[in-house]
Amino acid sequence: MSQILTEPRPTGTSFRQTVHSLAAAQKVAAPGAPPYSVYINRRAGRYLAAACHRAGLTPNAVSVVSAAFTFTGIGMIAFGNLSWGLGIAIWLCLAVGYAFDAADGQVARLRGGGSLSGEWLDHVVDSAKLSSIHLAVLIAAYRGFDLSTPLWLLIPLAFCVVAAVSFFSMILNDHLKEIHTLKTGTVPVQGSGSRLKSLLLIPTDYGFLCLTFVLLGAPPVLMALYTVVFAANLGHLILASVKWFRDMGRLDASCRASENTPSQARHALVTGRPLQ
Repeated sequence: MSQILTEPRPTGTSFRQTVHSLAAAQKVAAPGAPPYSVYINRRAGRYLAAACHRAGLTPNAVSVVSAAFTFTGIGMIAFGNLSWGLGIAIWLCLAVGYAFDAADGQVARLRGGGSLSGEWLDHVVDSAKLSSIHLAVLIAAYRGFDLSTPLWLLIPLAFCVVAAVSFFSMILNDHLKEIHTLKTGTVPVQGSGSRLKSLLLIPTDYGFLCLTFVLLGAPPVLMALYTVVFAANLGHLILASVKWFRDMGRLDASCRASENTPSQARHALVTGRPLQ
């Protein structure tokens, strides 16, 4: 177990050098990605990754730390006594967990690359938290939100479905694009984004959802904002699903065109060199 969670401490580089090397190797953000995840959480994760790497923690250990903070916060949502202080504590737990979630992949890059087991662990933890956080809201609302009608309880249930479908769709998109690349030798072109699109996606950002729990001391206000965030996520999923379906259709057409390409032309397309 210790080999899974810890490794020999790195030597020869300072903390600042480690942070700079992470910044240089940082994955490019998806076009129009929500600003909290890109500009705050990723940067916080970079510093945590540098500290974890220098402490000798493996990426899997960082994922475990992330899960510990996250599910502590989720447990407090479901079973804590509603108050402003609890809301702030929940936000801190969820935010720190999210930052460590950004750190595990960066620790993997510092070690020269990730592993399939680490990728599996990261995605399973993410899928669990994205569903359970809304079920925790359901429990909290039932226990102490003093709702005007039980129909309000359908909001966190519906949000749970939206979160699960959104996460699965994004993972599936990446998987199908990888299959397309293996079949055709071409990498799908990534769409363009803008600062306006990034700002419009703030309600869909998990970091923004974490921040809303600061309002746990005022349940009616929290429920109203939570409902707005749900509506934004539902609308985004519907619009994005239409786009993703069309994207897959274009990949299908590209794949059929590649299959109909003569072998010499296809070899040149994949390798960049014509057959001799």
